[in-house]
Amino acid sequence: MRILLDTNILIHREASTVVRRDIGNVFFWLDKLKHDKCAHPVSVAEIAKHKDEKVRNSFAAKLQSYNILKTTAPMSKEASQFAAKDKTENDRNDTIIVNEVHAGRVDLLITEDRGIHTKAGILGIADRVFTIDAFLEKVTAENPTLVDYKVLAVKKTVFGAVDIASDFFDSFRQDYGGAAFDKWFARKADETAYVCYEGKELVAFLYLKVEGPDENHNDIAPWFKAKRRLKIGTFKVEMNGFKLGERFLKIIFDNALRQQVDEVYVTIFSHTEGQQRLFQLLQDFGFTEHGTKTGTYGTEAVLVRDMRPAFNVAAPALTFPYVSTATRALLVPILPDYHTSLLPDSILRNESPADFVEQFPHRNAIRKVYISRSINRDLKRGDAIVFYRTGGYYQSVVTTVGHSGNVHLQIRDEQHFISLCRKRSVFSDKELAEYWNYNPRYRPFIVEFLYALSFTKRPNMKDLIEHGIIRDIHSAPRGFEPITKDHFLTILKLAQSDNSALVY
Repeated sequence: MRILLDTNILIHREASTVVRRDIGNVFFWLDKLKHDKCAHPVSVAEIAKHKDEKVRNSFAAKLQSYNILKTTAPMSKEASQFAAKDKTENDRNDTIIVNEVHAGRVDLLITEDRGIHTKAGILGIADRVFTIDAFLEKVTAENPTLVDYKVLAVKKTVFGAVDIASDFFDSFRQDYGGAAFDKWFARKADETAYVCYEGKELVAFLYLKVEGPDENHNDIAPWFKAKRRLKIGTFKVEMNGFKLGERFLKIIFDNALRQQVDEVYVTIFSHTEGQQRLFQLLQDFGFTEHGTKTGTYGTEAVLVRDMRPAFNVAAPALTFPYVSTATRALLVPILPDYHTSLLPDSILRNESPADFVEQFPHRNAIRKVYISRSINRDLKRGDAIVFYRTGGYYQSVVTTVGHSGNVHLQIRDEQHFISLCRKRSVFSDKELAEYWNYNPRYRPFIVEFLYALSFTKRPNMKDLIEHGIIRDIHSAPRGFEPITKDHFLTILKLAQSDNSALVY
């Protein structure tokens, strides 16, 4: 395969002052799979003008390790539509680079530039343009025999149990004064943090702090109104293809509900590449730019997420984790073999958590996919999906509520089907291929959904029959079966759902 690497990937590969294990993982896989690492002439020209002399010199010395494209593809009619909107040289270069993929001169493009991803979507080639995390998901899914799966599990610990000398914290030292960051970390020795290790290597760290209405925010502009807030004090996730960012976001929102805060906020040095990706992930889930925080080490962007109960039917992620009781609800079955792997927070009491550690992207993800051959395919964005774990009169239970997003009904072929499912499905590529080809006259469709709420108590089939939600033992749901609002509310009541997560 010919893999085109965008300028931002090349620059961070050659930067000598920032530790970027995720970039290293990308190049590890490119070499392992013997893919051609391609660079575009416009990227070469951009890097030649880079302000960091070390980056310029490092890239120049390693040019021979890249396949520099010898020509630029003629601009396609479809890509030409961007010309009127491209206001800067960077915008024009983005169009030139994405056009190489559209023209078929390279197989894939890896970029962290959201503008390029937007253009790729308009051109219909989004499945060939990858972020770092998405590319790592792709190669680990396609090559399971080459992956050394190491246990990934989020753990609650204290600062003092974490090795501050780890290279993981180098980016914080760079942003927050080196030794000053180490001293701050030491003072937090007894405070709670969430961590995740890949083998012995720290790959994620999260610190949360609840602040009362009287908290001093003199360094933030515009001025914060008096509210109860959850501050994301320290948050870093190395992108390794396992959707850890989403897993940690769920921890943040769970704490926000538990602490009954009005807002969640975070301060970010948004100029750094790693923080830009975190910035974008937070925006995907409803964080908006409030202003700036000016401190000893520079000016940070302040992002805020309103936690007052609300539900955005057009974009449920913006109001996650709230569940609307006003939208249409559908009951859908899921087999026991796949239930807890796809919905890990809905694990049953007779299952072992050790069997469901976060070794696969779909287990960590908030945004997931469900594959179905249901006759009812009339799903709409924002519909409430109530998952029903099959098993019989007493063993069948409803465990989870999600909200539907995109519904893919028009799927071109097997490879398109696999590419749409791969990152967020419980199935392997082989299983996906078998599922696609099982009945060529009646192909499956795909429902993207948000994994929103796990039930405290799980009503079983007996409960559902007694309350008239299911007629009898022979009437268990076989596809996406609509239920009335009253029946949905009954399920939520039987499940003793957390009312703080519900929007009536």
